Amino acid sequence: MKTDSESLVVMGRVVAPYGVLGWVKVLPDTASKESLLDYKHWHVGDQSAWQRIKLKSGKMHNDVLLAKLEGVNDRDAAFALKGALVAVQRNELPTLSDNEFYWADLIDMTVSNQQGVDFGQVKTLFETGANDVMVVEGDQERLIPFTAQVVIDVDVDKRTILVDWDKDF
Repeated sequence: MKTDSESLVVMGRVVAPYGVLGWVKVLPDTASKESLLDYKHWHVGDQSAWQRIKLKSGKMHNDVLLAKLEGVNDRDAAFALKGALVAVQRNELPTLSDNEFYWADLIDMTVSNQQGVDFGQVKTLFETGANDVMVVEGDQERLIPFTAQVVIDVDVDKRTILVDWDKDF
């Protein structure tokens, strides 16, 4: 089944096979690691080709999910998925309140400060425990906290983020 990439939100990736019966290890990129198990169907692949696969079973194992996908019945089939992204339909995601964003929507947004300095684009985000951090790549890599004190405005339509951040940080 071919799916429009814009209707999907990437929520993790397959990192390795697990065992010999077709289970895969998935590194989730979600606030709650187990939340990926709430979706009955995953889209596995990359931006150019997605395959819709039913999630038959899954569980947490340390910091990864173990998942059994329909049609993936042995270690070779599981190994073939290594490196594939895992996405779900955007319309299946919970509705966000104001000033909440899915990380996937922030990727590639342009970040600038109040003085008009263009810092580059958001390449990824990560959690520190205290707050989320944007990795912004431009003339140099910057780690900018994604907090209410720093992020002044996120314009989803214009794909821009305005921050209160000094260019020398």
